[in-house]
Amino acid sequence: MAAQQKILIVDDDRTAAGQLAGYLSGELYDTKTAYDGETALDALSEFGPDLVLLDLVLPGIDGFQVCREIRRFSGIPIIIVSAKSDILDKILGLELGADDYLVKPFDRRELGARIKAVLRRYRPLGMALRPLPAAAATAGKYVEYPDLAISLTNYSVTYRGENIEMPPKELELLYFLASSPNQVFTREQLLDQLWGYEYMGDTRTVDVHIKRIREKLKDHDKWAVTTVWGIGYKFEVKQ
Repeated sequence: MAAQQKILIVDDDRTAAGQLAGYLSGELYDTKTAYDGETALDALSEFGPDLVLLDLVLPGIDGFQVCREIRRFSGIPIIIVSAKSDILDKILGLELGADDYLVKPFDRRELGARIKAVLRRYRPLGMALRPLPAAAATAGKYVEYPDLAISLTNYSVTYRGENIEMPPKELELLYFLASSPNQVFTREQLLDQLWGYEYMGDTRTVDVHIKRIREKLKDHDKWAVTTVWGIGYKFEVKQ
């Protein structure tokens, strides 16, 4: 029997955290709760979760800082669950590395669907230490350009010989664009293809992820992730 996937619930509302833990346990997840940011960071190494559900309003270290600290050393999926519904809070959470953002109150079934979707995409970073060899290109989802290799099979990105850590959604967006070179996609198309039913958000979500990709992959003289003003984005292969 496969081991249960682990979910760390970070919320200072003990009643709400307990109810959520009970629901997820019923869905056959192994759960642990943390009621402040410092305890949550300690639990990452002690509990070894597969996903973090993170509230933003926490005593001491707030949720934004927890998200920032996690992203310093891990690509583990993070879903922010918060009563903060302002678009600026959503954008900041995504810029800091969250994979999804759900506003309280929410339907538990929707949260369950989002958790499953994120976990399907995630691969531990240990599986992404090196790109697939060229011979494997036909055996999985893999694209390669000068100084750049992207594998959706083992969720790895290699740029100029170095492994680049990317959360699942960033990597999927990069792969989607790079697998259709020079084709322009609107923000709405990208949201529909990559987020689908699981995220009904602002199109600026795409802009945030593109910005983070560009920060990690500087423009190359042979290719670039470019903006087509008034339309969307494309992976441009230069002649």
